[in-house]
Amino acid sequence: MSDQKLILVVDDDPDLVEAVSMKLESLEYRVAKAYDGEEAMEKINNEKPDLVILDVMMPRKNGWEVCDDIKKSDHLKDISVILLTAVADSVKTTSYTHHDGKTTLADDYIPKPIDLDKLMEIVKDHCE
Repeated sequence: MSDQKLILVVDDDPDLVEAVSMKLESLEYRVAKAYDGEEAMEKINNEKPDLVILDVMMPRKNGWEVCDDIKKSDHLKDISVILLTAVADSVKTTSYTHHDGKTTLADDYIPKPIDLDKLMEIVKDHCE
């Protein structure tokens, strides 16, 4: 079906990518996968997904940078971005916080561990 939305799932945890992908596919979404920020940008530029589910802390290019690249690009800025992160406000050894997730250019944000049902609700909201 050509009107199926394409969703790119990006995380350096292959198990999380598979779990989210299987759930999305069960809801009739088309799914692409990437395992770091550089690979994500290649797929975004080549496939132009409708939505990107994007982990924050990844190798090669982090989720903040990927999100900024998407939202500051004239030909990509309409792609919805949902940020995922396991970083809590109480972690003092990093600049990432849950507050940061809510103040980026991302369209939505969900903390890890991910509630798959909640994530699917957010996906539906952005894909309708």
